[in-house]
Amino acid sequence: MSPAPVTAGLVQLCVSDDPEHNLPRTRALIREAAGRGANFVLTPEATNILNADRATRDRVLCIEDADPTLAALREDARALGIWLLIGSLSLKTGDPQDTRYANRSFLIAPDGGIRARYDKLHMFDVTVSEHEAYHESAAFRPGDQAVLAQGPWPVGMSVCYDLRFPYLYRDLARSGAHILTVPAAFNDTTGLAHWEVLLRARAIETGSYVLAPAQAGLHQNLLCQDRKPRRSYGHSLAVDPWGKVIADAGTEPGVTLVTLDPAAIVGARSRIPSLTHDRVYSGP
Repeated sequence: MSPAPVTAGLVQLCVSDDPEHNLPRTRALIREAAGRGANFVLTPEATNILNADRATRDRVLCIEDADPTLAALREDARALGIWLLIGSLSLKTGDPQDTRYANRSFLIAPDGGIRARYDKLHMFDVTVSEHEAYHESAAFRPGDQAVLAQGPWPVGMSVCYDLRFPYLYRDLARSGAHILTVPAAFNDTTGLAHWEVLLRARAIETGSYVLAPAQAGLHQNLLCQDRKPRRSYGHSLAVDPWGKVIADAGTEPGVTLVTLDPAAIVGARSRIPSLTHDRVYSGP
């Protein structure tokens, strides 16, 4: 029996460095998405906080069980009766041996239960230019487990920089994923150059829907005002299994709806069944 179509709501945010300030706006957009008919709502990477220094994070972040954003969004999923992908939260881990944070994505079921957790595998340690460098692994510890979750359809979870590692998505699709989630906070430079083409490639390679809710705009520093504000690219995208962009949220916060048709996955994978054509080879 074919699964029912899914109406997905991509929530595009522009969060600050203050989780308490960010939460009401996030909840309002999730309620808007559900009110407009979405039964699967997705938020971006860094849903609770972005652009804070270590001292600020130490002061405002919590372990998972005590995190107010997670608790509130679980309650919203239950009250609204929706599947909710929390793109990621910055969380303390409570590990005395490694005091770095987790960048953790959550799939929340309509009863409010946590159906799956995924810690971002690949850390964004790059030098984009002489004026722009990132060292995510200094603050966040990488995960070590790929996650395929049973949501409205089978969901392969990832976060942001994971997008550049295609074998992860191929493994998820070969294991049964029909939707690949890529919540992100891409910067302007790499977003303009690579965001759309990489998302379309992952969809084409796997014959899957790719849903990529994103951060957008200039992020306020409310708690640590001496730091330079960061800007995110926006353009939350939904891509169909043939590689067509079926929704683009542009550059402003808000909600974008898209309908996912299970027949599109069957059609793409039957036309080009590359997931079944792997060969064992030697070298290089």
